Amino acid sequence: MALLSKRPHVNLRLQLPKQVEIPQYIPIPLILPMQEVQCLSDLEKLQVLGSGNGRTVYRVRHKPSSKVYALKVIRGGATNQVRQEIEILRCCMDSPNIVRCHGVFGESFDDISILMEYVEAGPLDVLAKAVGSLSETIIANIAYQSLTGLDYLHSKKIVHRDIKPSNLLVTREMQVKIADFGVSKIMTSSENACNACVGTSAYMSPEKFDSNGQDYNVFAGDVWSLGLTLMELYIGHHPYIQPGQEANNKSLIWEICFKEPPCMPKDASEHFKDFIKCCLQKDSTKRWTVQKLLSHPFIIGATQNVTKKSTV
Repeated sequence: MALLSKRPHVNLRLQLPKQVEIPQYIPIPLILPMQEVQCLSDLEKLQVLGSGNGRTVYRVRHKPSSKVYALKVIRGGATNQVRQEIEILRCCMDSPNIVRCHGVFGESFDDISILMEYVEAGPLDVLAKAVGSLSETIIANIAYQSLTGLDYLHSKKIVHRDIKPSNLLVTREMQVKIADFGVSKIMTSSENACNACVGTSAYMSPEKFDSNGQDYNVFAGDVWSLGLTLMELYIGHHPYIQPGQEANNKSLIWEICFKEPPCMPKDASEHFKDFIKCCLQKDSTKRWTVQKLLSHPFIIGATQNVTKKSTV
């Protein structure tokens, strides 16, 4: 498809952060106060749940109590980003929609092990592949809980920056837990914007690819990512990638930047269609905030049944 000759030029080159961070290692203890498991040797590895980018997640059993946890092992020591991930987990211990941290092991120069709650039903991408797609009722419940978790994070000036199906875990009762804060950031009191291009490209918002060196509101990026995630759970495939099509980063970035946002199928309810439209505004200043989305009719309907258990 040819581009119109009068289309304004969009710079598709990824913008580097203003200051490239050099990993620093600060040799101070990382152990959480009053953590449940005191000794790493008391944990028995049962299964590898996932791996990548120097990280491996195991399902483990605490031998003295027989309780099951998830253990994330991070190789390479406690860089600033790893320390920030731990700090985020430390300050998010009281949200039911954030995966809970139960302990941290290792010194700053060693491999770091983070002990977290084991969420038995696993990530939403695995669940969606097993059933093909999820019903609108279940997605409304997932949306409500995800927004509640994001509202909690944003209220603490934490931006996730990598919301996607594989980073939303669910229990057997379909309670949603936001996980993986490996690229998340705690914004300082003077920071509301950032031009760092981090995350998973398939779920990144347009302004991340075409900021032209300008700062943008990173919190709006979490909303775009959630909108794509919920749409994917409904239609059974990524909105920009057709079934059987192999993902290509260059063409994917082109579509995100140049094409109109994807539309919901005709069989979706009007409230659901409008909710996704509010999430997928290409202009980040027009994109609804998390708090505003919590008052959307699509979410209000879900909150009326919040005490009921949803099952696939």
